[in-house]
Amino acid sequence: MGDHQAKSETASLIEHRAYARVGLLGNPSDVYFGRTISFSLGNFWATVCLQPSDDLVIQPHPIHDLVVFKSLDHLVNRLDSEGYYGGVRLLMAICKVFLDYCKENEIQLEARNFTLSYDTNIPRQTGLSGSSAIVCAALSCLLDFYKVRHLIKVQVRPGLVLSAENQLGIVAGLQDRVAQVYGGLVYMEFDKEHMDTLGHGIYTPMDVSLLPPLHLVYAENPSDSGKVHSTVRQRWLNGDEFIISSMTEVANIALEGRTALLEKDYTKLAALMNRNFDFRRSMFGDDALDALNIEMVEVARRVGAASKFTGSGGAVVVFCPDGPSQVKLLEDACQKAGFKLEPIQVVHSLLNEVDLQTLSK
Repeated sequence: MGDHQAKSETASLIEHRAYARVGLLGNPSDVYFGRTISFSLGNFWATVCLQPSDDLVIQPHPIHDLVVFKSLDHLVNRLDSEGYYGGVRLLMAICKVFLDYCKENEIQLEARNFTLSYDTNIPRQTGLSGSSAIVCAALSCLLDFYKVRHLIKVQVRPGLVLSAENQLGIVAGLQDRVAQVYGGLVYMEFDKEHMDTLGHGIYTPMDVSLLPPLHLVYAENPSDSGKVHSTVRQRWLNGDEFIISSMTEVANIALEGRTALLEKDYTKLAALMNRNFDFRRSMFGDDALDALNIEMVEVARRVGAASKFTGSGGAVVVFCPDGPSQVKLLEDACQKAGFKLEPIQVVHSLLNEVDLQTLSK
């Protein structure tokens, strides 16, 4: 009996993985009705497990949600390195957003309870979308547990993930969540008219084989992004011509990048990556970008590689157009600077048959 019960519990366990993401071109124009190209990064991921249970339980992570300490010093050191926030709040927020959405759209949910737990190996403060990966994986678990995957369209899901993060005061754009929901390589258009009428952008998956070999550079002890508050958003809202025209240029980089990828014009891709970062730097200024982040970009550029932020800082995506000899130079330079370097693994599309059917509706 006990063995049979254990098997049935294992069979009813739902587990989903969501990957870190790399903004390849066009960021941060996704928050400004622009265009971007992003992909799922197979090097790092978050996993969420859902197990049916009598009570609804959100399980704290033994490391990321630590509440028992050896001493006051231990507690303070922990806060200095990890901050105040673990993943429990993220899981709670997506549960709320999911239920609200189902009620608003008259999607009936069976009265059942579950236990949610999570794990992640996405490095903190690296601009690789660690928070949204946890939320995205949890949403996938809820869709399967309540058997409503066919009722909630794929293109709507990134907005639900973002909405959960917004509940917690996390300010971000849709780009990262689109890459994490879809998987693979995605070209995204956030045209204002579509955003206003549909509530989401137009997302076009691309073949991951179009990408050249890429590398990831990141710091093991990153500085906290957002120490210096950027004025870019306010200036954009105020109609600042420099910001508006620069943001349009950044969006155009993604448009040109799509053509470059389709034609496998990697010389053009390298130039666009560099231009993307240069525009970001001119808009945001060095204080907001942080010296460590800028140095990561410069280390790659000094060996002749193209580089830009994966997100808003903390990690850098690098393309070495001259191949393995240039990668070796980059390895040596990163080692000297104390940065970590990894070849990028790109994840293929994560969408299953049911997901694809919702796209065609």
